[in-house]
Amino acid sequence: MRLLEYESKEILAKKGIPTPAGIMISSPGPMSLPPPVVIKAQIPVGGRQKAGGVVGALDQKEAESKVEQMLSSTVRGYRVNKVLVEEKLDVAQEFYLGITYDTVAKKPVAIFSAEGGVDIEQLAEQEPEKVQKRHFSVRTGLPEYTAREMISQANITGRPLLGLSNIFSLLATTFLENDATITEINPLAQTKDGKRVALDCHLEIDDDALYRNPGIAKKEKDPHRVEGGRMTSDFEKKATEIDNLDQRGVAGRLIEFDGNLGLIIGGGGASLTAFDAVQRHGGHPANYCEIGGNPSVLKTRELTKHILSKPGVEKIAVIMNVVSNTRVDLIARGVIKGILEVGKNPSETLSVFRVPGAWEEEGFKILSYYRVDYCDRSVSIDEAARKAVEKLKKD
Repeated sequence: MRLLEYESKEILAKKGIPTPAGIMISSPGPMSLPPPVVIKAQIPVGGRQKAGGVVGALDQKEAESKVEQMLSSTVRGYRVNKVLVEEKLDVAQEFYLGITYDTVAKKPVAIFSAEGGVDIEQLAEQEPEKVQKRHFSVRTGLPEYTAREMISQANITGRPLLGLSNIFSLLATTFLENDATITEINPLAQTKDGKRVALDCHLEIDDDALYRNPGIAKKEKDPHRVEGGRMTSDFEKKATEIDNLDQRGVAGRLIEFDGNLGLIIGGGGASLTAFDAVQRHGGHPANYCEIGGNPSVLKTRELTKHILSKPGVEKIAVIMNVVSNTRVDLIARGVIKGILEVGKNPSETLSVFRVPGAWEEEGFKILSYYRVDYCDRSVSIDEAARKAVEKLKKD
């Protein structure tokens, strides 16, 4: 779940990370914040500035006019129903601070650059010496002395070094305490009067951990929080109802497409990897979905039946990353039950099953009984996607 900017800043402010003075506005009218100000559309995607979702105003009349215009606009496919209006600061320098998770090292990684406000991935590729990275333990977090070591490599010294390292350490704590997949301040501004302020930030929370963050989970279920330019289809609404059958795991967060191959995919970023791989090998997905966190057999069964009920769906592919918090046998049992209950043959309907991990031997026994083609962890997600598309084309 990606938080809106103002939601992210509320979390940072509670941890003691300074943010600009600002007000949230959801309807046009007089403003209490004196100009000059910056007006920002609150939508759950990046690239707002290039799309006209971040503008400045020098006086009250201009600010109120631009707020009214933005509240009636669409930015990057989202209808803007909230804007954040913040004081415009006199900035001397900008920095990048980020925490994310390295799935290869299986550790959080801290990222720092003395060049904020840029695409950090592009900077790391073109000028890697300008980006500092350091893994750290989930048990210890990012101690301030470690943060100071990283930041000092960018030739930052004195009071700026101490101030930045304190914020960096707090950002890492925020990442761990909120079960985030990314916490990012870009840019962190150092003003001309020596203050350090998070001008913009980005937090994404692990969907499977939302039950441990009831305040954030409540926001996620608010139907008026974000209004996409694309309307939710009846097929997608039904999938959401399935996901809400019980609280165990995720099985039903789905986006509908017009293809003929149903997908049950998941495991961190593996869902996107699998979806892209199916398309790359010439397949046509009927849906994108997320599944994980050990969903019940009931939810997996109903999701399978729902995907197969869509006209034109000929087969279904189940592809996930190596799982530790999801039982392979429960996924297998749910998918098989769903296929049988719609009157289909599992060996003909399930084009591939690639879910290695916990209880996989039991899961593979179930699949073998129904003569379903399954893959262990020696088969990559890309290869599993290729197999699924190839089987669909053959039949």
